[in-house]
Amino acid sequence: MRQLRGEDARFVYAESGNANSNITLIHIYDPSTAPGGRVRFKGLLKHIESRLHLSPIFRQKLLHVPLEIDYPYWIEDERFDLEYHVRHVSLPNPGDWRQFCIQASRIHARSMDLNRPLWELYLVEGLDTFLDLPPDSFAILTKIHHAAIDVNGGAEITTLLHDTTALPPHAEPPEPWFPESPPGAGSLLVRAAIHNIVQPFMVVAPLTRMVRRVAPVVLGTLRESFYHPERLPITRFNSEVSPHRVYESRRFTIDEFKKIRSLVPSSTINDAVLAVCGGALRRYLLTHDELPGPSLVSIAPMSIRNADSGVSGPSDISMLRVPLGTEIVDPVKRLRSIHKHTSSTDEIGQAVGAKELTDITKHAPAATLAVSARLLAGSALGLGQRAPIASCMVTNVPGPSIPLYLNGARMTYFSAIMPISDGMGLVFAVTSYDGKIIISPTSCREQIPDPEFFALCIRD
Repeated sequence: MRQLRGEDARFVYAESGNANSNITLIHIYDPSTAPGGRVRFKGLLKHIESRLHLSPIFRQKLLHVPLEIDYPYWIEDERFDLEYHVRHVSLPNPGDWRQFCIQASRIHARSMDLNRPLWELYLVEGLDTFLDLPPDSFAILTKIHHAAIDVNGGAEITTLLHDTTALPPHAEPPEPWFPESPPGAGSLLVRAAIHNIVQPFMVVAPLTRMVRRVAPVVLGTLRESFYHPERLPITRFNSEVSPHRVYESRRFTIDEFKKIRSLVPSSTINDAVLAVCGGALRRYLLTHDELPGPSLVSIAPMSIRNADSGVSGPSDISMLRVPLGTEIVDPVKRLRSIHKHTSSTDEIGQAVGAKELTDITKHAPAATLAVSARLLAGSALGLGQRAPIASCMVTNVPGPSIPLYLNGARMTYFSAIMPISDGMGLVFAVTSYDGKIIISPTSCREQIPDPEFFALCIRD
């Protein structure tokens, strides 16, 4: 039994009727390399069963403390049922990309049962008219609650379900599993009482460090909001979201982005990605006659590394507030502007390190965090509709750099659908895999009713 950290518990507390905290990892496969040229559902079940012991999230569910006076715990699900979590669907004819995006969006939008382990896996067949894929190609959608896994953990889950060769190792018999009995309410209340006595003392040091670093940035942002509201434009993406999701995606090679970044000395692949996202937003909003004069701004809670560096870790996570240069017509000038901001020293990313935020949420009282998470869920990072901090979010979901195989089928595509919320209705997931970069926007059906056109704006 282990307790949720504060930064994970906030994803549980922030759930609402219109917005959940699901992350859906999307993998598409070429089955021609698998034995017999096909992967069957029964074989997939057997394969997943043989890997369940590799991560605790597969069999653990949440146990809430009475009255929510402490963070929930992860406990083993005594009634774990693999076939509840692994599901099988098929696209109708003709099985094209648009149908797949609609099906994936619907699956992602459904809230998960918080009384069971917080993951679901879907085998999606019928991908019969996908470009560059043979018949019988299929996809795996792995939906995981954000409380159970961080963004970097997506690569870990992907890795443990896959092999590095088309010849998978001989499947071992499933390891014996004997679930622990959950603690009683009395035991949980005693633990909570002890934690609530200790926590106020543990939070003082990280809170002091964060206030010293954050205060100048927060005051500067508020000053901009009240005296220069035109610098933080409100767009359709800063409104309420509906329960319906849209997802699209466009693939590029890493070499394409290397060529882009070479146009501005010392710029990075991340700068180039942000410039492409800014150009897409400019083109999309301009077409709809909604482009504001000032630049749109992105929050980028991403692993700040080059996509081809192969390294990442918790210490690499920063929160960058980056103007996307949507007011700039020339794309090279837009890239230069973005690089200037990402390399400066006065951005939120340099002011608020991941460690300070982690320390605060780790020790914040559970009841306080539960209330604040629900309040903040209705606005763009809490500053409300009058002065949103950002127009959208761009987040890096690291993927493996080498080809992976599932039961012998080669993975050809890796992307993600991300959580959105009121006031932050557009998130770009940027994934990398096997020499490719994939940019995948997630939004609300009411905010982007034409996702195919939005994806075309990314490509253009």
